[in-house]
Formats: sequence, structure tokens, C-alpha cells
Amino acid sequence: MEPSIYSYSLCIALPLMLFFGFYFLLAPTPEKAIFNNYLRSRRIMGVAILLLAANYSVHFFFGIRFKNTDAAILMNLSTYFLCYWLFSSGLTTLLDRFYITKCRLRTHICLWILFSILSGIVLLLLPKGGLQTTVMFALAAWLVIYGLFLTRRLLRAYHRVIRIFDDTRADDIGAYIKWLSIFTYWAVTFGVGCGLLTFLPDEYIYIWILSSVPFYIYLFLCYLNYLLFYEQVENAMEDGMTSEEEDLCDTTNREQAQRQDTPFFHAE
Repeated sequence: MEPSIYSYSLCIALPLMLFFGFYFLLAPTPEKAIFNNYLRSRRIMGVAILLLAANYSVHFFFGIRFKNTDAAILMNLSTYFLCYWLFSSGLTTLLDRFYITKCRLRTHICLWILFSILSGIVLLLLPKGGLQTTVMFALAAWLVIYGLFLTRRLLRAYHRVIRIFDDTRADDIGAYIKWLSIFTYWAVTFGVGCGLLTFLPDEYIYIWILSSVPFYIYLFLCYLNYLLFYEQVENAMEDGMTSEEEDLCDTTNREQAQRQDTPFFHAE
């Protein structure tokens, strides 16, 4: 691959990613408590994008892929693993404000550290050959499975909210969060592809870099658009969950009342 093509593709992607990342971190939102969760989600996305921008910057300024391929693969795999968690957390937080907990955060950080250490051992310490290739495929499979696991959890949260809206709202308010589903499937295709495309021949890498540009543009526009409807959606979500809890309590109370009213006969 010509280094110029590779550099040009990074030049296109990097400014956009830096702009989107810092905008997500620093742009203001309406000064209402209800927007705190939206702001947290957007900042998580900003951190994820800036982390990927840092990855791209190392490739652009130091040309690590041309100097040490194993180190470049290690950096990519470690970055993608952490970004999978950040992207999924940012989106899931919009659907469940209690999703991020200290226990869950510790678990995923430990998984990321373990994955990075194992990748480093395989790439930097194991001799090249069949064993290294086999273990690398296993680590790539781990990365893909991890991404699919996070995707499944996100889609379950999405469909749960849609079901609540369908049961409690006459209007089609679920349409306001449909972008979450669309973006999730796109993220799966792009994110899982990133893990696999790390091993692409050098001459095709620029395709992978340029493919990220529409992905981030779509994410940026979705967050801008969602800000207009977030308060309405959040209020509807709270009302729907309250109604669901009340229905569950009513059902439980009826079952308890039926058990109390049922006579018990004991034969002597």
C-alpha cells in the first residue's frame, strides 16, 4: 500500500473524529436535571471517539503499522475492546439510566486489562508460527463474541422500552429511539469488522479507515436530533415504567388476595 493513500485517509477521518469527540464532551445541553443522563451518554461516546482518534493519531504520526505490525495489531485490539464497552454503555445508558454500576464497570475494565495483557503476550513474546496464529484467532473470536454479547444486551434493553411504549402510549413515540436500533446494527457490522480488518493486508487498510467516516457522521447527527426529543422520550419512558410497576404490583396483590380467600380443608 502507498503510504500516501493511507495518510490521506487518516487525514480525512482524524479532524472529524476530533471535532465529534470534543463536541460530545463539551457541548452544552439544556440546564434541566432530566438531561443529565443524555449528557452522560454523550460524554461516554465522546471518550470512545477520542480514544479511537488517539489510535488513528499514533498510526498517522508514527506510522506504527509500517514499523512494527505486531505492536499495531496489539494497539488496535486493545482499543477496540475498550471502545466496544464505551459505545454499548453510551447507548444502553439512554435506555436504562441505572445500567452503569461500579461492579459492572470493574468487571469490564478487568476484562479489558486481561485481554490486552494476553494480546501483548501473544504478539510480542510468542514466536511467529502456527501457535501464535491460532491464539490470535482465538483472541479475535473473543473480541467478536464480546461485541455480540454487548449488542444482545443493548437490543434487549431497546426492545423492552419499545414494548413499554407500545403498551402504555397511544402515539408512536418509539419512533424517536428507532435510530438506536439502526445504529446498533451498523455498529455491529463496523465494530466486528474492525476486529477482523485489523488483519487485512496493508493495501486495503484505507478502505477500513474511510468506512468509519459515515459511521461517525451518522452518530453525531443522531445525537443532535435526539436532543430535540429527549425530554419527551424520557418522560414517556418514566411514565411507562411506572405503569408497568403498578401493573405488576396489582397482579401480585390480586394473587395474594386469591390465596388468602381460598379455603383450606384438612381431612381428619
